[in-house]
Amino acid sequence: MIEINIPGRDLLMLEHLVLDVNGTLAVDGVLIEGVAQTLNRLQNSLKIHMVTADTHGKQYQIDQQLGLQATRLQKGNEPEQKADYVDRLGCEKVIAIGQGANDSAMLQKAAIGVCVLSPEGTAISTLLAADLVVPDILTALALLEKPNRMIASLRK
Repeated sequence: MIEINIPGRDLLMLEHLVLDVNGTLAVDGVLIEGVAQTLNRLQNSLKIHMVTADTHGKQYQIDQQLGLQATRLQKGNEPEQKADYVDRLGCEKVIAIGQGANDSAMLQKAAIGVCVLSPEGTAISTLLAADLVVPDILTALALLEKPNRMIASLRK
């Protein structure tokens, strides 16, 4: 668990990290260098979840590389499926990271939603739904290793 006390907000007790895959953890279906090592370290603090529409059809390889199993979405209503996934975990215990249009609802539902800028593009709706916007996934994951960075950015 990661505990974050952000002035002007409720105390956050984050237990779950929910991640989009394509465009967020991977580009063109290939895992971004450094992601596996960082997620491995974060598993000591958070339960890690991946949710994906598997756009590039390479999720099996990514699962193998990370030692995790992604939840694959059914075709249609992907934004609602991702938001429902966050709901089932308990929104107040979730930090979510994504960049595609189908990530906006899950970022909005989560206690903290982080939007990453991606070589595959970043949807404006997701950018606007996020609490924080960062240049890439490694910067986003570093926020969890050094949570005071979020305090500095989100205090009111």
